[in-house]
Amino acid sequence: MSLDRRPGSSPIVGVDVGGTWIRLLGRTAGRTTIRVRVRAKDAPDLATFVRRALARGPRPSSLVIASRGVWTTAERRRLAHRLRPLASRVHVISDAQAALLGALGERPGVLVLAGTGSIALARDARGRWARAGGLGPLLGDEGSAFWLGREWLRATSDGEDFLPARRLIRAPDAVARIAALAPGVIARAQAGDRRARRIVRDAQAHLAGSAVSAAKKLRLRQPVTVSWAGSLLTNEWFRRGVVRALRRTRLGARWCAPATNALTATVDLARRLAEDRARGPRYK
Repeated sequence: MSLDRRPGSSPIVGVDVGGTWIRLLGRTAGRTTIRVRVRAKDAPDLATFVRRALARGPRPSSLVIASRGVWTTAERRRLAHRLRPLASRVHVISDAQAALLGALGERPGVLVLAGTGSIALARDARGRWARAGGLGPLLGDEGSAFWLGREWLRATSDGEDFLPARRLIRAPDAVARIAALAPGVIARAQAGDRRARRIVRDAQAHLAGSAVSAAKKLRLRQPVTVSWAGSLLTNEWFRRGVVRALRRTRLGARWCAPATNALTATVDLARRLAEDRARGPRYK
């Protein structure tokens, strides 16, 4: 954990709860006054983590949580209720929504997110949301780092060679460990390995298909602005393959680099909440 505090008045705080890391950032009068980063496995209870991180400072005027595994209104309200004692105002959104807001701001468009898991998220000019994928490792997450690692294990494990894979899938942190194989699969694909190339091409096609599905649900006007987030898509070679795969779908797309990240987006939303108490949350 890294922690940086400076004296000041009531801060605004954003928290990005991902599958691997939990990041907390607080600002007071435009200055960073709180910064915490821990592995998700080391902070199993979110409310306890946030309470301890904020224990020695003034009570925040607003707290925005962007969390994985949270999508429905009921889920967001339950988590907000647990955290309500920690700040004057608490608002919860999904981590994918925060990533889209960070990447595109208020512009309509699609975010393709591929890290340990995967999802395509769309938002239109009226502020409506639609998603494709994001069902987790058991039901979906096609094209994700976990999916790449699992497909590589399937392609390379046979007979006695299955024993290392068997030990891997029985590990308590099996999803994270299988996802950690993805960079190696991509590197093999770049080097010309046929099995790896096939798996990577399939992953890129899955991600492109999810983007098309999300855009169609909201009938976004073409060309659709598309951005990206997640560890896989920071790899330029892999991302170029997704761009090519999306081009083959004939969806008119205009790719743009993300303006900022999910954590910064949560802090920006916390600032808006603090400045506009009467109107309530801007993003639903």
